[in-house]
Parts: sequence; C-alpha cells; structure tokens
Amino acid sequence: MTDDLIALTPLTVADSDEMVGVLAGAELYTFTGGSAPTLDGLRARYARQVAGRSPDGLEEWHNWIIRRVADGRAVGYVQATISDEGRRAEIAWVVGLGWQGRGYASEAARTLVAWLFARGVGVVVAHIHPDHTASAAVASRAGLTPTDRIDHGERLWHRARD
Repeated sequence: MTDDLIALTPLTVADSDEMVGVLAGAELYTFTGGSAPTLDGLRARYARQVAGRSPDGLEEWHNWIIRRVADGRAVGYVQATISDEGRRAEIAWVVGLGWQGRGYASEAARTLVAWLFARGVGVVVAHIHPDHTASAAVASRAGLTPTDRIDHGERLWHRARD
C-alpha cells in the first residue's frame, strides 16, 4: 500500500533491527504505557505478529511498517486486528518521536482504513487516551469520530463503512 508520502510494507521479523530505534524514547509511551522494546523483545513480538492470526484463530492480525517513499526509511507502524468474522477491525499506529508531526501517521491510518473497507470490514475502531491530542487528530483525519465510551481509560473512536 502506497501513496505519495509513505508506503506500508508488511511486517517481517527482520524489521525489528530498524524498528527498535524507531520505537526508542520514553516519551513515545506517555499515553499508551509500557516502555521501549529491546531488540530481542521486538523480534519475539514480531515473530508472533507475522503469524497473522491469534492463537485461537478468532482474530486476523495485519501489521505494516510505515516507510517514507523518498528513502524507504521506517518511521513507525500501523496494525489492524480483524474480528467478528471479518466485520470489525481495531486499528492502532505509532510513529517514532523523530518523525512525528509530518503527516505519516495520518496517511498511514487513512490508507489502512481504506484497505479495511475495501476488503469488506464494516466497522473500524481505535482506542485513544483522552489527552492524546495528536492521536485524536490522526483518528479524525482517518474519518473516525469519538464516542462517549471509555475503555480502560481510553476513548473509543469509530467509523462505519459507507
């Protein structure tokens, strides 16, 4: 999946070598919790994610690295977990600290939502911390709207296919 600014390339375990630097920095986890992954931890996570399905087989996992078209450099990732027999997807995105504010997350989220709707997903949701204004802006640019529902301290954003 590509546009003029970014390309989304399917996740591989080998991406962990580049992504460990992209995902460094404690500030990146202010709203999501956790901490920067180690290289071994990221390799293990990516090995699970590239399987493409949850262990029980009820969820599809789709993960892409966000790469700049200009130089192919990784700047973050997007992911979608598809459930409810393909009718619902939960999405998330992370862009490294050095690449934030340049439109990469917005382009990636819009591309991802369009891909999901094209393959028949009916509802796309995201969970965003109420104080995370940058992620709220990304969700809005992807056509999601906030709901009144709060789950584990995060607001549910929603968009249904037209």
